[in-house]
Amino acid sequence: MEATEVVRQYWRSVWSRDWGMVGRTLAEDVELFWPVTREVIRGRDDVVAVNSGQPNGWSIDVLNVYDAGEVVVSEVQVPQEDVGVFRVVSIWTVSGDVITAGREYWTRYGGEEGRDWRRKYVSLGDMPS
Repeated sequence: MEATEVVRQYWRSVWSRDWGMVGRTLAEDVELFWPVTREVIRGRDDVVAVNSGQPNGWSIDVLNVYDAGEVVVSEVQVPQEDVGVFRVVSIWTVSGDVITAGREYWTRYGGEEGRDWRRKYVSLGDMPS
C-alpha cells in the first residue's frame, strides 16, 4: 500500500470510529508528538485510546494529503460541536504499510488574532481547501 493511502485509511478509520482499523494502520511502537501541548503518545494502544476517548460531536474532513516518499503530510479539518473548528497539519512517517511516527499541529481555526503591525499588509479570509 502506498504511504498516502495508509494515512488516508488512518483518517477514514478515525472518522468512522473503527478503532480496530485505526490500530492496524499504526506500528505497535508508534510515537505521536503534539508540539502545541508538548504531549507525546507512545504505542498503538495509547494512540487508539486518545482518539477513541475524545468526546463525540466531531467529524473529519481530509483537505490534502501530500506524498514525500516515506513521509506524508496531511491537512485535515475537525469541526467539533460546541467547541469550534480545528485544523490539523500532520507529518507522518510510514514504513511497511503502517504509520511509525507522527507530529501533529492542532490549532483552532481562526483561534488567534493577527498582530497589529501586519494589518496594513493582510486581509482576513478563508483559503480554499
